[in-house]
Amino acid sequence: MEEKVKNPTENIENIGKNDLVHDFSGVKAPLVTPKLLAVFIGVVLLGVGSGFFLSKGAGGGPISAISSGGNNSTSISKGATFGSNDTNTFKDMAEGTLKKGGIQDEGQFHLERPGGDSQNVYLTSSIVDLSKFVDKKIKVWGQTQKARVAGWLMDVGKVEVL
Repeated sequence: MEEKVKNPTENIENIGKNDLVHDFSGVKAPLVTPKLLAVFIGVVLLGVGSGFFLSKGAGGGPISAISSGGNNSTSISKGATFGSNDTNTFKDMAEGTLKKGGIQDEGQFHLERPGGDSQNVYLTSSIVDLSKFVDKKIKVWGQTQKARVAGWLMDVGKVEVL
């Protein structure tokens, strides 16, 4: 007796259309499910919370002025210090006499140092009001910035009056 071998595609016509393909045209899924909304709110709360705690940590938050004499120009005396104590960010140091003017739009002030114009350090600062120290001998701590023209351009974070 010979057995007939079954063709696997033989019964495809017998499979109902609803077994393979479902019609979703009448089903409307909600755009925002409660689970998705809960995840979104959780992410927002975590972002706000982590931002708050990071801003209160050692590396963030407002930079407090350290001053041994106050912030007005009458109290600027020898030894007075103004600015930030963040020595990780402001690790470069220079000293000289502060003068007004930068070089070709780089820096608002410059430090005159021995050796002539080639030794000038051009300065900017968003932390310390450098205009209070014009014509004074000072020491500055800052972060060196990329310059187009200036030999040395620094963002000042701390000033000490010498």
